[in-house]
Amino acid sequence: MITSYLQLLERRYKSDLNEEAGQFIATAVDGAARMRNLIQDLLSYSRVGTRGRELAPVSCGQLVQSVLTDLEVTIKESSAVITADTLPTVNADELQLRQVFQNLIGNALKFRSEQAPHIHVSAQPCRGEWVISVRDNGIGIEPKFFDRIFVIFQRLHAREQYPGTGIGLALCKRIVERHHGQIWVDSSPGKGATFFFSLPS
Repeated sequence: MITSYLQLLERRYKSDLNEEAGQFIATAVDGAARMRNLIQDLLSYSRVGTRGRELAPVSCGQLVQSVLTDLEVTIKESSAVITADTLPTVNADELQLRQVFQNLIGNALKFRSEQAPHIHVSAQPCRGEWVISVRDNGIGIEPKFFDRIFVIFQRLHAREQYPGTGIGLALCKRIVERHHGQIWVDSSPGKGATFFFSLPS
């Protein structure tokens, strides 16, 4: 509602507004859009345990292909190369597991270096679990921040550099833990990052 009325104000009275007033409206519209995104992400985070679906067999390979279709524009714009091994079928909440892949692959595209992104998704069986990984060649993360990035609202970069609400990885952690798994990262600055998460097989 806030965004709609501000845009209506801009359209109807644009000729009466000076440049500074136009900038004020643009800033308010941007702030309202960010607030909407934040509320949506907070709702997703809070509903992981209460609105989750019953676990059922889900093909990780099909989920990844679906996510890549959604990210097609970003993939083309960044000249990204994304590959995947044969991925397992696991017992999961399909919608929530899709959010995990969406966040991890989306982050690999977002936090890219000057090189074109190269992202690889793979899975390995390990002690009754599947360990799924998303590896990239992006900007990387300092080891001292490995735990912090999974905490809600803990951003490592200014919003101007990389947009987002700071909830994505915290949401992934909550979803993976709901599935009785764990999530972690291995990385070093300038050398990319590999995010791992485990799911019972």
